[in-house]
Amino acid sequence: MSISHAPPSADNADIPLKSSFEEPPPVDVVPLLPASSRRTRVPRWLRRTTGPVLLLLLWQLLSSTGALTADVLASPGRIAQVGGDLIADGSLTSAMGTSLQRVAAGLALGTLVGTGLALVSGLFRVGEDLVDAPVQMLRTVPFVGLIPLFIIWFGIGEAPKVAIITLGVTFPLYLNVYAGIRGVDAQLIEAGESLGLSRWGLVRHVVLPGALPGALTGLRYSLGIAWLALVFAEQVNADSGIGFLMVQARDFLRTDVIVVCLIVYAFLGLLADFIVRSLERLLLQWRPTFTGR
Repeated sequence: MSISHAPPSADNADIPLKSSFEEPPPVDVVPLLPASSRRTRVPRWLRRTTGPVLLLLLWQLLSSTGALTADVLASPGRIAQVGGDLIADGSLTSAMGTSLQRVAAGLALGTLVGTGLALVSGLFRVGEDLVDAPVQMLRTVPFVGLIPLFIIWFGIGEAPKVAIITLGVTFPLYLNVYAGIRGVDAQLIEAGESLGLSRWGLVRHVVLPGALPGALTGLRYSLGIAWLALVFAEQVNADSGIGFLMVQARDFLRTDVIVVCLIVYAFLGLLADFIVRSLERLLLQWRPTFTGR
């Protein structure tokens, strides 16, 4: 069967043929703002403080209605008053100074010991064979259980308290620094060797910067352990410090003083964590990370 195409007639010769792919008429495009810009942005500091403020309000409400008696837990107003009195007579500031000195000494010694052992174990296979197994064994021993031995070895002065904090700080730093060293990409090591770096050059320019994020994470964790160890240390034959105030308050059933001391511990720990996080942002500017949305 043949199909014949008739030529256009004279009547249709002057009518232009329309293409089936005509361009649509222009439409004004209104740019859409991102979802984060369309909604009202609440300041982050306000979001972070909402939870604690609501908790305080609930606490005060339970205390005011009698659901929470002062023998069980003092009200926030009473705790604020007692905290002001302790600051006014100088007992709280003196205790804070003593506790900070103990934490600083234990943290310095623990950082030195933990980082040194991690460098020996992480950089050298012989060091790993000699150091890692004993450290892993000691790490599983609760440092609180060593308090009687520390008292026998070091007496009842400042030495056993600093030793407890040092022991608590050492192991988290060791684990994180060791993991940071062994987690360095082997291709970076090969690239450094191809550039002619010596062994010390590799350690200085490749291994240590690669292990720095893990070391700072270990430092943050160690600070939390340091304050936990301080609580136990200052409740054993202590005559000063925040823990000593807590022991006295426990003997006289002063829940308000106990809560004041716990709040001081919490704020000191939060301040120490803020300092380390600021140090992270300063030292790790070269490493872009996800900060949440």
